[in-house]
Amino acid sequence: MVSCPICSKHIPLAEINEHLDLCEIKNKNRKVEAENDIPSDGVAKEHSDKPENVSKVETVHGSSQPMIAVNGDSHTTSLASILTGKKKSKDKPTYQYRPSQHHETSPLSSVSSSNEINTPAVKSKRPISGDECRDDLKRHKKQIIDNLKISANLPLSERLRPTDIGGYIGQQHLVGPRGVLRGYLKQGRVPSLIFWGKPGTGKTTLARILAKTTNMRFVEMSGVINGVSDCKKVFEEAVNEMKLTRKSTIMFIDEIHRFSKSQQDIFLQYVERGIIILIGATTENPSFTVNKAILSRCKVFTLEKLSNHEMREMVGRGLVEINKVRKLVHNTSVLKLSEEGIDWIISVADGDGRQALGFVEMIDINFTNTTDENKPEEVTLEDIKGILKNSPMLYDRVGDAHYDTISAFHKSVRGSNPDAAMYYLARMLQGGEDPLYIARRMIRIASEDIGVLDDSCLPFAVAAYQAVQMVGLPEADLALVHCAVKLSRAPKSVEIYRGWNQMKAWTANPEISGAEIPLHLRNAPTKLMSDLGYKKGYKYPPDFKDGKVSTTYFPDSVGEQQFLKGQHLGDAIDPDL
Repeated sequence: MVSCPICSKHIPLAEINEHLDLCEIKNKNRKVEAENDIPSDGVAKEHSDKPENVSKVETVHGSSQPMIAVNGDSHTTSLASILTGKKKSKDKPTYQYRPSQHHETSPLSSVSSSNEINTPAVKSKRPISGDECRDDLKRHKKQIIDNLKISANLPLSERLRPTDIGGYIGQQHLVGPRGVLRGYLKQGRVPSLIFWGKPGTGKTTLARILAKTTNMRFVEMSGVINGVSDCKKVFEEAVNEMKLTRKSTIMFIDEIHRFSKSQQDIFLQYVERGIIILIGATTENPSFTVNKAILSRCKVFTLEKLSNHEMREMVGRGLVEINKVRKLVHNTSVLKLSEEGIDWIISVADGDGRQALGFVEMIDINFTNTTDENKPEEVTLEDIKGILKNSPMLYDRVGDAHYDTISAFHKSVRGSNPDAAMYYLARMLQGGEDPLYIARRMIRIASEDIGVLDDSCLPFAVAAYQAVQMVGLPEADLALVHCAVKLSRAPKSVEIYRGWNQMKAWTANPEISGAEIPLHLRNAPTKLMSDLGYKKGYKYPPDFKDGKVSTTYFPDSVGEQQFLKGQHLGDAIDPDL
């Protein structure tokens, strides 16, 4: 379910496009009705002492006087109606002011409940004119629009970053009703821990939410930007904080694997003494990238990539946020994506919520300056692919790009072109492809395309796979490059590849695969088997000169066959050479 930016109703994501169309039509009709419904004197009627209906009007942060509608019909005046100019009834309500208790509310928070209206203080207030009411509504709308203009400059993923667990998407095995971290959130206690997961799975957001539940100082750093000297300054401040308040400091290190293991040693004494509660986030296996002494003092939690359902919810929130800005700030029509387009975005992002929102933001930018005449009613899958095809972020790890790129890499190695092989290798690594997947493919190449002409390639490819396992990216990239170049330059042979394919096709025949094994090739571990003729007549080749013997190895019903004929490559000539 997502919230409609026009009427604020919760609508299923699959129905949001149709609902937005209806809301726009209703909005235009109500604007016309409102223009024809304004009294000539511009003053609202007096209200009775006992209003029949009372409704809330939502206010924005910073407004000094919330408004309360009385004498209206059974409809409630919502924030969306204020912003879009909707009126729920032809009889204009009279508004009265109620002083707010405090101003530290969220920008769209409600200010009072309807059962508080029937008080002497409210009844004694004078009714205000329709002009004053409209001016106040305009001020509310302007402030909301100003806030949207400011937030619109932030990346969409940052605008939607939740600040409490209620808005957090994913990782239900950790934060769900039975999740391990749910207990920490309830108790407001956080141990030292490591979050391990792919990009865009919510590591940073979860760390901030955990820190917010405690009453401790929170310091956020990055292994990419900050160094040891920055950490030492934080440690000094943390020591003083402990002396003054007896409270620890929560230190969040994003990309903690970017600190070398020797650099990570500086955290040890402060974590042991309880001065620092360390929360680390990494996309690499902490078993290889995080100091063992640090690991022994931290709990490790694995964050899973977001499911398709969770990704759909993420995209839905992004569309709602974008359409608020489009409608209220730019005064343009809402952005609507086809179901096929949304499914494709989810597939390409592959559980990375940040990347999915980045795609939605790119699509929005592409259609921001498009006139209504040229803007499609619905952005189709073809439109989305056309917009994102040149994006450096675009690498479909489960779709066409995934298979196309690894295929191009394999063919470049087979064609002995190391430069092209490095090119496609770079594309895959920059797109976030699993490096072990690439290493596994090179193990296959070593046998399929090189085979017996260079027996060193297979153990070399296995060593490259192990190097990636032990070192991890980014340091293991050269091991992959090294292996790709060696395989590209090695002599090529498809003898065993073709021979094996022929053998598989031949033995698919049940008569062939079920032929009786000759007695002289069978083992005879018992006297009974020897008496039955098992192993009788077998000639042990090492006992003979040059190991040569006259015997048969195929079943008698099959006859001798030859699949490996010593031909490593074909004999065709390319006419384009």
